[in-house]
Parts: sequence; structure tokens; C-alpha cells
Amino acid sequence: MTTPIPAAFARTVRGEGPGLLLAHGASGSIEDNYGPILDGLAARHTVVGVDYPGSGATPAADRLEVDTLADQLIAAADAEGLDTFAVSGYSLGGPVAIRLATRYPERVSSLVLTATFGYTDARTELVAAVWQQLLEAGHLTALAAYTQLMALSEPALHALTPAQVRADTEQLAAGLTSGPTAQVNLVRRIDVREELAGLTVPALVVVTTEDRLVSPVLQRELAAAVPTAETVEVLSGHCPFADQPRQWLEVIEDFLARTAGR
Repeated sequence: MTTPIPAAFARTVRGEGPGLLLAHGASGSIEDNYGPILDGLAARHTVVGVDYPGSGATPAADRLEVDTLADQLIAAADAEGLDTFAVSGYSLGGPVAIRLATRYPERVSSLVLTATFGYTDARTELVAAVWQQLLEAGHLTALAAYTQLMALSEPALHALTPAQVRADTEQLAAGLTSGPTAQVNLVRRIDVREELAGLTVPALVVVTTEDRLVSPVLQRELAAAVPTAETVEVLSGHCPFADQPRQWLEVIEDFLARTAGR
């Protein structure tokens, strides 16, 4: 039986001030991907995010499209009375943010794109294909181990003992479900390359230099294709919220402060 897309997605709203929309990554949620820096962002902004189907409290769906995710973020902004806003997209949330800026250019004041991509190259397709197969087969412990291997930087993994890795894998596996399968499938299909040259708002591309899930080469290629982009490199694996949360918050806040009111 086909599972339809929910009419409304679970929403996170925090803080006061200029609007800031958050778009999370595949298999994550707003809390998973932005939790460690949410309070910092909310200290100066009205932060609004939605959990994609299969994440957080949003029921899963069989298939997702990037336009649906962008439109749900717009609906959340409308519900919270935000006419204009910056948009921060992490991983899969990057192309979601780009599509939102393309569809609603008059409403987006700036973009922050972290550990992200404009399309799926051969390497990322291989990573996502294994990820999707493990989800569909219900091999959640193997998926948790695979996630640790691909998402953590080599220094972060090297700092752990094998016993710590096993414990972290078991803890991660306990929280996994097959719900985000459609999100991972979207990673394999998404392509916003034709939209990059048309972006006119200030953009910050945060490159995670130790990333083994989304190659830094792919991240830098995205930055080079956006005419307004500036780039900051962070010594982190795919999860700056775990590896470098303070630095990630600082570079986002600095950029938003410098581009406010443009």
C-alpha cells in the first residue's frame, strides 16, 4: 500500500528576531542535525524547521521530491509569520535550501550551505545506495556501524576505542528505523546544478574537510558554481554538530550578522 506524504510536517520553532529556516539532512531531524547549536541560533533569530517524512514526529512516506520539502518549509514560515528569512541547509538540506531560494527568491535573504552538494556524483551514489539497501533490509546495526564509518572524521574515530565504537553503534542502532528510506532515495536522485548560477543572494558554503560521506571535492564544486558564494572550511567529518559545534555556530552567526538587511 502506498503511504502518502503527510499534509503537514512536525515543526520546530525557537527564539525571536529575524527569520532563519533550517533544512536537515537525510535520516536526521532538526534536533539531530541542529540540536547542539539551536540555542545559539535562537538567541538572535526566530528559528523554524520541519522534520521530513520518516524523521522526528513526521510519519514516513514512500517517495519524496525536493519541491515538497521546500514548500513545507515555506508553509512553516508562513504559519510563523515570517515574510523573509535566511535559510540554512545541511547535507540533503542544502539542495532543499537552494530549491527554496529558486522558487521563492523574493523571500530568501541569504543561504548557509553545510556539508552539501548540488548533485550526486558516483561516490555519493555508492554511499547512498548501500545506505538505502541497509535501511530497506532492516539491517540497522550494520547501518549504524556504516554511519559511524562514513559520518565521523578519521581523527574522531581514531580517538575512540573499539569498545566505545561498539557501544556508540549499539546506541545509534537502537534509535534507527526504516522511516527515512525515501529521504535517502532522494539523495540519489537530486540535482540542482542548473539553479546554482542563478542564485543572487549572499551564500556561505561551509566545507567539512574530513567528510567521507559528501566529498569535500563535491562541496567545493558547489561553492564554485554559486556566483555569490564565500567558502569557509571546517576541520570536521560530515557532522559538524558533533565534531565542531562551536566553530560551526560561529561561522554561521558571523555570516548572518554581516549579510543582515541586504
